[in-house]
Amino acid sequence: MKALILGRTGGIGSAFSARLEASGWDVTGLSRSDGFDLTDQGSVARAAERLGKARFDLILNATGALTVGEGSPEKTIRAVEASAMAAMFALNATGVALALRYFSPLLAHRREGGRAVFASLSARVGSIGDNRLGGWIGYRAAKAAQNQIIRTAAIEIARQHRGAIVVALHPGTVATRLSAGYQPRHAVLTPDQSAAALLEVIAGLSPADTGTFRDWRGEPVPW
Repeated sequence: MKALILGRTGGIGSAFSARLEASGWDVTGLSRSDGFDLTDQGSVARAAERLGKARFDLILNATGALTVGEGSPEKTIRAVEASAMAAMFALNATGVALALRYFSPLLAHRREGGRAVFASLSARVGSIGDNRLGGWIGYRAAKAAQNQIIRTAAIEIARQHRGAIVVALHPGTVATRLSAGYQPRHAVLTPDQSAAALLEVIAGLSPADTGTFRDWRGEPVPW
């Protein structure tokens, strides 16, 4: 079994890689440390081209950021800055669309009974239906946009690849650099705990689940 991890050197990405490799998977990783930049279309295209005819049973996007640069999540609409919001969308939404464009063709095809998964880490705060607190406008909006991208791509990809499963996953609140300083007092997972739980969720998915949004326990998250 082969996996491609986007953002392999990040907290969750490295945990996914370690768990998959320990289970005997052949793991390929892409990250900023080797020049891969999900916000640069040319970088994404070149990375896919270098992979050539490789095919993967699992493609996992583990990139993302709660803040970009030195800013902090907006607590009010009065704090919105166009440049910061554009940067948030470039990574958390547009970057996912680019990943789907260039890497989803690398999902493995099998004639009978096979499946291949493209999973992207989203966030519960990107849920419009679950938003009861407000705030974090740029991050919420970018993750909501990612969810729509995932949903739309899943419909298209299923037409050509019946075994493909394209999903958005909420990893829980994970103790990584992304969430440092913003963690609640409860239910904080280690990267390994989150990766282990999400791999169980992924293992239980079928093509009927494509286009869905699930959390680390496998429960559906409202759009």
